[in-house]
Order: sequence, then C-alpha cells, then structure tokens
Amino acid sequence: MESQGINQRVTGRASLSEVLCVIGARPNYMKMAPLLEAFARTQPRVPARLVHTGQHYDVAMNDQHFQALDLPMPDIALGVGSGSHAVQTAEIMRRFEPVVDESAPGAVLVVGDVNSTLACALVAAKKGVPVFHVEAGLRSFDRTMPEEINRVLTDQLAELLFTTEAAAAANLAREGVPMERVRFVGNVMIDSVLRHLPRATPADQTLGGQCPSGYALVTLHRPSNVDDPETFCRLLQTLAEVATRLPVVFPVHPRTRARIEAAGQQGWFAQSGVHALPPLDYLVMLGLLREATCVLTDSGGLQEETTALGIPCLTLRDNTERPITVEQGTNTVVGTDPERILANVEQIMASGGKSGRVPELWDGHAAERIAIEVARWLEKRQRRSA
Repeated sequence: MESQGINQRVTGRASLSEVLCVIGARPNYMKMAPLLEAFARTQPRVPARLVHTGQHYDVAMNDQHFQALDLPMPDIALGVGSGSHAVQTAEIMRRFEPVVDESAPGAVLVVGDVNSTLACALVAAKKGVPVFHVEAGLRSFDRTMPEEINRVLTDQLAELLFTTEAAAAANLAREGVPMERVRFVGNVMIDSVLRHLPRATPADQTLGGQCPSGYALVTLHRPSNVDDPETFCRLLQTLAEVATRLPVVFPVHPRTRARIEAAGQQGWFAQSGVHALPPLDYLVMLGLLREATCVLTDSGGLQEETTALGIPCLTLRDNTERPITVEQGTNTVVGTDPERILANVEQIMASGGKSGRVPELWDGHAAERIAIEVARWLEKRQRRSA
C-alpha cells in the first residue's frame, strides 16, 4: 500500500463515530502515539479518546514517556495497578465496561499483547462493539507465554486486524480469521523510532563517557528469565562474562531488580562490572540503542527496533513472535545458553555481527495507513446504518 498523502486517501466528509484507544503498559505508548496523531490528521478526522488502564503505572516514568512521545495524557484513567494475570484482567474488564457503556464508541482499538489488550477486547466484543487490533497475527507458538494467549484470543475477537509483517496473515488464516478483516500496514513502533531518532539523547550524555569504545545494551524482564532462579543466575553469570569482553549497560527493570535483591545479589553489579541504570525514558533509551555495539534482550519491541536501526540483536529466549527480525533483520535467537550467547557476542565484536534489511512497510507511515483504513471502515459502517 502506498504511504503518501493521507489527506488524499479518505474523501468522505461525515463526522465519524468515536474510537476508544486503549493503552496499559509502556510498550503500548510508542505504538499509540503515532496512531493518535494520524487519526487527528485524517480527513474526515477519526475522533479518538485515550484510555489508560493503569496496568503499568509509575507517575514519573509515565509523564516522561508521554512527553517524549508527544502522547496526550489519557482522557480516562482506570488505575487498575498490578496483580496476578487473572486478577488484573478481571479488574480491567470491570472498570472498562462502564466506560464502554457511557461512551457508546464506534470501535475499541487495542495494541500489542498485554493483559489490557485482551481484557478490553473481551469487554468490547461482549458489548457488540467492533474491536481493532494493531500488531495482529504475531505468534511465538509458545502457549506458556501469557502474551501468546492474549494475542491469539484478541485476534479471534477483532473485526479489523492490522499486521506488521506479511507472514502474520498466514498465522491468522490457520486460525480461521477471514482474510477480508486483515490489513498489512507495517509497524507503528517503527513510526515512533524514525520520528524521534533525531531527538534521541546522545549515549555519552547518559553514560558520562564511561563506555567510549562501544557497549552491549541489555534488557531483561520476562518471567521465564527472571522468575526462575536457575535461569536467572545463569544469565547474570553470562552477562558478567560478557562484561569482560565488552562494556555492558543494563537499564534494570523493577521486576528484575526485585529478583536480584530477593536472591541476595545486591552487590552483583559492582562485582560484575556491569553498568546499571534505572528505568529510562524513551528518548534516553533510544539514544543508547542507536549507539550500541549490540543488544541482548528478551523484549519483543527491541527486536523490532534493532532491526529498523541495523543494530545486531541477541534474543535471550528460545523463540520469538517476530520471526521477520530473524529472517530479514539483525536478530539472532540465542536462548539462555552461556556458550551460545558468548560466541555470538564475540562474533559481533569480530565482524560487526549479522547484517539485515528493513522489512517491507517499516517506513514510518504505518499509522497513516491504519488511520485511512479505520476511517473507511467507520464511514462504510455508518452508511450501512443510515
């Protein structure tokens, strides 16, 4: 699909029904920011209200992310907070249902694969409100991952499914999703990367000159890695070994720091030589990412961002729901085996690592394509109802 001239693509003039746009966790923010901007620019404009479930909520960090991404503050905050998967999902549904009842929206738009994504999709579907799912069709084929359950079920509920890579349609077809509901539009996460890259905080400003010759950037937070003591200890030992070869910069997720403290390893950072940082705002993290020699991560979003920026990425998992980052991009899935991780780090240091290319439609215009499709769908539905 072409990416030019969003204002030339939707010609209707009628006022469209409102779309409730849901975010719940920090990875959702960089997906939603370009969407809200594109909705405001489409002609006719797509009216949208932003709902924050509060699944992840830290006032200071939220404010920093919202400002960095030019994301408007939420119109509605549900304030759900943390809890088990069942408790959190149920509480989101309980608090979101009255919002749907009062708003009577034309659709509910959800992004990604967090508990808020599925919970709000369930409420909307049971209320007869169409669901739009951005980042549909991604599959790790690992049902032990809560995110995989959220993806599969949300896609079954969705009326419009927006995919980031062409292969996602095959996953949806196998699961019986009608192809007329699927739109291949590209990756909204990359819209945010490309837009904000010129504003990214220089790495030297963040690190104070401590890593002048390059560094490995690490993120680690998934339960499969940090909740299992044996796996977590093995990964920490491996990162310490990496630090003997290449400086390691580690913005520490609160969950991960809690596991380190619970294991009595508070002195691990000083002993290992790993450079610990607190959770970072988007522009600071983007600056570190841009200048990294390589990235070691269990984050799905970072797999995509490194591919877009051409940075070698080692995924510390046994699978990925983003296979295009391996097939076309700079990502290598290495699991948690120390020998494999170290061998790949050494290869990157010796040869620059895996080269890749930017996947199709990861061009900074995915949100525009989605806005056009949403406006057309709403117009068509309103004409049928008239």
